[in-house]
Amino acid sequence: MIRSSAYVMAFAMIMSCSTIKNANKTQKGAGIGAAGGAVIGGVIGNNVGSGNNTVLGAILGAAIGGAAGGYIGNRMDRQAERIEEEIPGAEVKRVGEGINVTFTQDAGVFFDTNKANVKGASAATLEKLADIFKEYPDSNILVEGHTDSSGAEDYNMNLSKQRAESVVTYLQTKGIAANRFTTKWYGETQPIGDNTTTAGKTKNRRVELAIVASPELKQEAIKEAGN
Repeated sequence: MIRSSAYVMAFAMIMSCSTIKNANKTQKGAGIGAAGGAVIGGVIGNNVGSGNNTVLGAILGAAIGGAAGGYIGNRMDRQAERIEEEIPGAEVKRVGEGINVTFTQDAGVFFDTNKANVKGASAATLEKLADIFKEYPDSNILVEGHTDSSGAEDYNMNLSKQRAESVVTYLQTKGIAANRFTTKWYGETQPIGDNTTTAGKTKNRRVELAIVASPELKQEAIKEAGN
């Protein structure tokens, strides 16, 4: 449970500058502010998702804010547009200084029941994504695996891990460097749909990505902002 008043203040500031709303505006990267960005991002990043760094927490936790954040936001605007162009089924959200991409069974990347291997349409989608990552080599990628509630909880946790790792492995075979990736997995613990319905379970069997600035891009942004 978050007790810090800093959290309340940070959350209010983020809501006021709309950093967690969908957008394709560079200002979303700059809106946090140079002084507050790292603090706000750190507070939220460490506390979103019952103590786990979810995609939202990872993106906000990586924020640097200010003019440098605006510079990064401009890069992310263009990368998000490319993903939307090439993979229309994916749910693409611009958040702060990063991008959240959600793939479900209906949106580009899915797996057979109780399987974690990438194949067919999923492979084609990830190949397009790899091409975009090559165009933007100064971004890093968090890959999260999730499942529905069918089956035992510990089984689902392991399955979500295998699926996240499978996506990373496939992207690496397409030329994306291993050091750009981080993986996390949550099993059935973070549903976005109702697990009592077929449609809800379909939404929950998903892979989510957080795309954030690499350390090199952050340094570049800080340098450019200082000019």
